[in-house]
Order: sequence, then structure tokens, then C-alpha cells
Amino acid sequence: MHNRSVIRDAVSADIAGKVRPDRTTLHRSINWTGAFWVASGVPALVLFSMGAVAATVGKPAWLVWMISISFGFIQAFTYAEIAGLFPHKAGGASVYGAVAWVRYSKFIAPLSVWCNWVAWGPVLAIGSGLAAGYILNALFASDAVINTWQITLLDLGYIKQGLTIRINATFMIGAALMLAVFAIQNGGILRSARATMILGLTGLLPLLIVGMVPLMTGDLPASNFFPLTPLAYDTVGNVVDGQWNMDGWVLMAGGLFIAAWSTYGFETAVCYTREFKNPKKDTFRAIFYSGLLCIAVFTLVPLAFQGHLGLGQLQQPETLDSSGTVLKPAVYDGMLSSDIYSGMGVANALASIISDWPIMANILVVMLVLALLLSIMTTMSGSSRTLYQGAVDGLLPRYLSHVNEHGAPTRAMWTNLLVNLALLTLSDYVFLLAASNVSYIIFNFLNLNAGWIHRMDRGNWDRPFRAPTTLIVLGTLLAYVNLAFMGLGANVWGSGTLLGGLLLALLVVPLFVWRHYLMDRGVFPKAMCEDMSLCGDGSRLETRAGIWPYLALLAGVVVVVACQWLVA
Repeated sequence: MHNRSVIRDAVSADIAGKVRPDRTTLHRSINWTGAFWVASGVPALVLFSMGAVAATVGKPAWLVWMISISFGFIQAFTYAEIAGLFPHKAGGASVYGAVAWVRYSKFIAPLSVWCNWVAWGPVLAIGSGLAAGYILNALFASDAVINTWQITLLDLGYIKQGLTIRINATFMIGAALMLAVFAIQNGGILRSARATMILGLTGLLPLLIVGMVPLMTGDLPASNFFPLTPLAYDTVGNVVDGQWNMDGWVLMAGGLFIAAWSTYGFETAVCYTREFKNPKKDTFRAIFYSGLLCIAVFTLVPLAFQGHLGLGQLQQPETLDSSGTVLKPAVYDGMLSSDIYSGMGVANALASIISDWPIMANILVVMLVLALLLSIMTTMSGSSRTLYQGAVDGLLPRYLSHVNEHGAPTRAMWTNLLVNLALLTLSDYVFLLAASNVSYIIFNFLNLNAGWIHRMDRGNWDRPFRAPTTLIVLGTLLAYVNLAFMGLGANVWGSGTLLGGLLLALLVVPLFVWRHYLMDRGVFPKAMCEDMSLCGDGSRLETRAGIWPYLALLAGVVVVVACQWLVA
């Protein structure tokens, strides 16, 4: 006679190990420390935009990073709570937030998932491109043939000046690095966690050393940080102290806008809830300790970077022709130099903080390359699981829901890889980062609001971690603050940044229409229906939030439009 004392709930059965892993599901094989090491690539994201923020904002750049990581830490508590509601789901906060919004609008749910992927996806291209640049700068002179040859495929100057699609040595080396990371990821989350632990120990060490050395030596001249005024130039191009007028606040908003792409990123630690052995305990621990690590790195490294380099001054004025067209841009030193803005010279600048000895400097550069590879692994893990869960939930194309025998979402990973090989051909990684960050701000807005929507609609659900209500309220307020940064400062990084980012976000509409209405005939998969309380015993979840989610969306649109009007 069969034992009838079985666990009836599928989610509880899966967590209790009553469901045998197979080729169709992710495997529960890690604890919170595994997710911590996979997410430990996030601190390396400081390398992506630290130079651009410094060269754009000026002396307040260090303050930008402190404010931004503080906001990210507050927001993380909302994500930790909503992740605990759905321990059977992978894909991170965007997936958990999508369940909150789908009862109010079918189209907001896929927008949440899609915007998260659009924001995180380019990390592969930007990270591998920067790593390739570090390697080339360490091994060859800047005017060497390997650094100067290029095949231009398409000129995109009409979008942003100097933007092209090209093939060069950076692309070739970056592609090789990306393929190496893919090979590791293909072995499943357990192998990825082990690999990232090794990379984390070797890659994060130089960042921590760089952050600590100036504090111990006292090499932090006050003149490099104060007066705390935004960057400005006189008519010739010399650096002067700016004013806290509208132009100054727009620069500050632009810095906080693009810094958010890095500092908020440790929310990726909740992407692995579906693969935790004990998700009820591991989810909060993973995001909390990842947040503490990020606070240390995002505070100390920009301070050390700015204290060592200083703002910089004009070295050579720009050269114009008779019509006023720029023939040769102005040349600056310090944080204002062009290789600092692009990110390619950041590794050498950080290495010079530790030692002027070339061999030691090159060793540090190699370790920073490992830190970038760590960030690529973090992103490939998280963003591929977002695509996977979006497909399982009926929000994205069905073919993305496939996993291999190791429990790795291989088709989602291949999609990431191919898209980023294409993005790797772009010549301006800062513009790419800024455009994708529009989607990230939208994702954060939707999912910070999802916290209070879940509280209203699912107030009686079990919550392994319940965030203090004060932090839920603060997270909701920050959702609108982030939109204000986007409305004011997105176009600091190129006149088409905001519009281009919005168009990228809206690409999900035809994808969702094709999947939901043409393939699934307007019906969500059974698992998604259960999460929405639309299936099962016939009982329906009461939507207690009423009209408030719609008002929240309207208020968000008003904030962006009003901020754009102020800039204009």
C-alpha cells in the first residue's frame, strides 16, 4: 500500500527534495555562499563607469557613488522580501515583480522581465571589451598596429558622434573571453559558483587593496575632492568650478543615473532562489552580504581613484576648422583624460596607486581582468535565468525555457552570447551602458512598487523575510527618485540615450504578443496561473490594490516628462 503521507504542495515538495531533478528544471545545488560568490562580480562593475562618472561630474564623483550604493542597499530589502514569496522561481526580482503586476496589466509583467535582461545583458559585451582593452594596453603601446587597426562596418554618427560598428583587436580578444565564460557557465550553477569563488578571491583582492592603500598612506589630497562643485569649463576649455544651477544638477543626476547600473546590481543575488537548497534562509543572506561587500568596494575604490588622479586640467585645446567643426578634440590629464572616460585606462590608473614598478602594475592589471571576467560570469548566470523564467511563465519565447543535463539554461545563454557578440562591435561602451540603463531604471521602478502591491494582494502569504515597512516605503520613494535621475540626466551621455533606451524597452511588446496571444492563445502556463491564483480550486486572488498600481504608473510617467521639461 502506498504511503499517503506525502507533501501535496509542489513548491514545498521541490524544496524538501521530493522532486527528482531532471533535464527540464534548474537544480537545487547551492546555498547562500554560492550565490554570494556568483554575485561577487557586481563590485567589479565599478570599473565600467567609474571613469565616465568622474570625467563627467567632476569633484562630486565620489559622493555620487556613496549616495548610489546607499540607495541600492535600501532597495535590496524589498527584493529580498518578494523573492521569498516565490522560492520555486528563478530569474530574480523582475520575475517576482511581474507576478505582482500581471493581474493589473498583462503587458507590464513581460516589460519587467525584459527590462531586467536588457539592462544586464550588455555587461557581457562591455566587460569583455574592457578586459580586452586592459590586456592590449598592458602588452602594447597605444600607437602599436594591433591597437590602431580597425575595420569599420557601419557609421552610427547620427545617433552619437563617433559611434561606429567595427571589428578590431578589442573585439577579437573580447569574443574569446566571452566564449571561455560561456564554457564554464554551461556546466550548471554549482560549477559556476565554484569558478566564481576562485575568480572572486583573485579578482576582488586588487579592488580591496586599491581601496585600502590610500587610506593607510594618507594619499587623499583634499584639493582633489573639494570644493564640492560640479564640473565646468571656460570658453577656452580650461576647467573651472561650476555652479549648483540647473546645469550642475543635471550633471549630478546623470552621474547618479549611470552609477545605479553598477551599484544596484547586487540584487542579482536573488536570481538563484530556485537553485538554493534552503531558499527560505538563503535568499536574504545572499543579498544582505552581497550588499555589504558592494558598500565597501563602491565607497573605497572611487575615493582612492579620485584621490590619486585628481580632476585634471587642459593639456591641449581642441582644433577647429574654419566652419567650427572639431578636427581634434581637447586633451586633458587626470580623470578628464579620454581613456579614463572610455574605461580603457582605468586599470593602469588603479595599478599606479599600488606600484610604479611595471611588473607589479601588470600583475594588478591581470587581476583586474579577472575581476571583469567575474562580472561577466555573474551577468551570464543572472540574465540567462531571467530569460529562462520569463519563458517558463509564458512572457517570453518558449524556446528559452530549455535546460541541459547540468540544469543550465543553455538556450537563454546562447541568446545572451550571440546578442553580446553583436554589441561587442560597438565603438562606444559608455553609450551602450547608458542606453541599457534606461531599462534598468524602469525595472527598478516596477519592482520596488511590486513590494507594496504584494503586501496588499498577498498580505497573508508566508514571508521567510519580511522587510520593515519603513524600508518598503523608502524603496517606493526611491523608485520615483530613480526616474527623476533618468529624466534629468540620461541624455548627458548622448542626446538619443533616453529615447533609444525607451525603444529598447518597448521591443518586448511584439515578443509578448507573439508568445501569449499567437502561441498560447491568451492563456498563461499552469504554473504561472497558480502564482497568480487563477487556477486550482477555482478561488481567485482579490486585487486589493485597486486603482493604485495604475496611479503609480501615471505618476512615474509624469515624473519623467516633468524632468525632461525642466532640462529643456
